[in-house]
Amino acid sequence: MASEIIPFNRPYLTGKEQAYTEEALRSRHLAGDGSFTRRCHQWLEARTGCAKALLTHSCTSALDLAAILLDLKDGDEVIMPSFTFVSTANAFVLRGATPVFVDIREDTLNLDERQIEAAITSRTRAIAPVHYAGVACEMNPIVAIARRHNLRIVEDAAQGIMADYRGSPLGAIGDLGSFSFHETKNIMSGEGGCLLVKDPALALRAEIIREKGTDRSRFFRGEVDKYTWQDVGSSFLPSEPTAAFLWAQFEQAEDITRERLAIWDRYHAMLATLEQRGLLRRPIVPGHCRHNGHLYYVLLPPEIDRGMVLGKLREAEINAVFHYVPLHSSPAGMRFGRSHGDLTLTTALSERLVRLPFWIGLQETQQQRICDTLGAILGR
Repeated sequence: MASEIIPFNRPYLTGKEQAYTEEALRSRHLAGDGSFTRRCHQWLEARTGCAKALLTHSCTSALDLAAILLDLKDGDEVIMPSFTFVSTANAFVLRGATPVFVDIREDTLNLDERQIEAAITSRTRAIAPVHYAGVACEMNPIVAIARRHNLRIVEDAAQGIMADYRGSPLGAIGDLGSFSFHETKNIMSGEGGCLLVKDPALALRAEIIREKGTDRSRFFRGEVDKYTWQDVGSSFLPSEPTAAFLWAQFEQAEDITRERLAIWDRYHAMLATLEQRGLLRRPIVPGHCRHNGHLYYVLLPPEIDRGMVLGKLREAEINAVFHYVPLHSSPAGMRFGRSHGDLTLTTALSERLVRLPFWIGLQETQQQRICDTLGAILGR
């Protein structure tokens, strides 16, 4: 008898998404910035302590908005890891800036803060740390470097909602930050994201850029008697039904995080023996980082063919994937960016990483089957 297919991801619904979306439809306010959007903004500001939270179409568009806010121009540089999704680099390339890729840490696979300072030039304008798997970069040293060199920090916290670094919520440690609410994320609305603005001096301009470059939001608050074109901008607002869906997720964010951490912990316990046998390496989470159970990955030994492992897992009806092709080795990365150093760890670790199925509702028996199958493949 064939085994049940274990999908890589299955979006989680709290049960209130449909009711809140219908409430938004009944209100006849379908465009952005209605009552559900305001609730989401207030929740994000209270949770992170940022000066201003602004919902966007996606984390990609939040990063685009951040890049506009920085007033980047041709020839400017932004330091970031190569081990990240394309949006991290695209946002700055679209403004004419050059991504400068530096290597990652061996433990967390995050931007190696020890290599940032040597990559800084007279053209550097910002640092874009990416919190991989919801585990924080070493933000204290990064903030110190940024202050010494008068640089902005844009946190790509696409995977980082409900995670902390030394008690500070991810996304609101740097000047600007972003979350993703894509259906593969812990808290989701299908597509969606947000910009977090820590620096109050940037808050009003961020709001204007998000609203097509106008002061429309100030007009609706009664702060001006009419609204008009004030700055460059675009349309970054998600619809009110999207915000209503997201609000249902925010209401249960603590429960969602707790359930994901329980799944993560089960994987970690089940795979301990395989790590002791030298067949894989489990994720490393520093003690001062509170992660959010966003994903679970393993690193295979260098001599193991990852393609073979993924193929065998698929044959066993287990959908595992890898993550990411490093940007510095991609055609666009070589065209638009440059590397500082040889990025040895980025290249080596990215080729060994396997992401295991992970979603709320994944049963302990399914996890055991995944781990047993992986162990049997590697044990050969």
